[in-house]
Amino acid sequence: MRAIWKGAVSFGLVSIGVKLYSATEEKDIRFHQVHRDDGGRIRYKRTCQVCGEEVSYDDIAKGYDLGGGELVILTDDDFADLPLSSSRAIDVLEFVPAEQVDPILYNKAYFLEPEGTATKPYVLLRNALTDSERVAIVKVAIRQREQLATLRVHQGVLLLNTMLWPDEIRTPEFGFLDEDLKVRPPELAMASSLIDSMAGDFQPDVFTDDYRTALQEVIDAKVEGREVVQPEEVEEAPAAAVDLMAALKASVERAQAARGEKPAGPGAGEPTPISAARSAQRKAAEQQAAPKRAAGKKSGKATPAKKTAEEKPAEEKQTAEKKTAEKKTAEKKTAGKKTATKTTAKKDEGQRAEPAKKAPARKGARKTA
Repeated sequence: MRAIWKGAVSFGLVSIGVKLYSATEEKDIRFHQVHRDDGGRIRYKRTCQVCGEEVSYDDIAKGYDLGGGELVILTDDDFADLPLSSSRAIDVLEFVPAEQVDPILYNKAYFLEPEGTATKPYVLLRNALTDSERVAIVKVAIRQREQLATLRVHQGVLLLNTMLWPDEIRTPEFGFLDEDLKVRPPELAMASSLIDSMAGDFQPDVFTDDYRTALQEVIDAKVEGREVVQPEEVEEAPAAAVDLMAALKASVERAQAARGEKPAGPGAGEPTPISAARSAQRKAAEQQAAPKRAAGKKSGKATPAKKTAEEKPAEEKQTAEKKTAEKKTAEKKTAGKKTATKTTAKKDEGQRAEPAKKAPARKGARKTA
């Protein structure tokens, strides 16, 4: 790699000499514009629209368009008088938690290499950043432009990430943001199940640029004189309207199949997407009924909670069983009363029969006397 910038990191009263290297590179396959008939390169000349002459780089200045054909011409002397920070310094402004920096602000990345005797303070700053779990917010001037940047650790090296200024980030203004769109709890539960089924650890090495690979194969085939055969393109049918819940469920099952997982059944111990959706629906119903129950307690009257569709059959079954038990108990009590009445009647008849048997014995005793 070739250093594109040399300077120093100002860390308090410590100055760390560094070299700046581009941390990224584009892998796009580049082409030259050529004449189709003979392959000659197409060149562009820098010509003046006023005099028609070709202009060299030394005679080119910067012009700001005022509109209406008017320009303001700026020379190198005009730029030299601007209050630009030193083009050879990276000034540390503050240290902030890394999660507070929105990734949308990041622009380009550069490696910093210690220069000369700056290795020890360089390692000191690197280790301190690692231990603090923070990033340094810095200002740096690269190519005559002052930029905001972060300084953090990447694979044991200080990494400078230039950032866009906040006013360079556009505000999303879309009509759907003002619409009152509501998502049902079962749909949200199913979408969450789909996210869980596709969750994993990010490993960038497993992703490849398939288009660049295919284009390189076409170029190699041209060089070797082979015939390039392109697969036939299959026209896709227009997307039909689908049920959101059905599409989410199918997506969950496909993701589980891709991972070699078996979909959790109703008795597998793990909640299925459908059961999770029903649980979410019951929970939402309970949350809606909670304020009513609380209001009923305050007024001294108990407000019955609204039963869900699944709870009603169970309650009706319990009520029916309770009525049947009460009916059986009443029948037992009635049978007991009838038995007691019969026993009492028999007892009374026996008592009336005993005097009738003893009466003849008393009559005979009188005759003997």
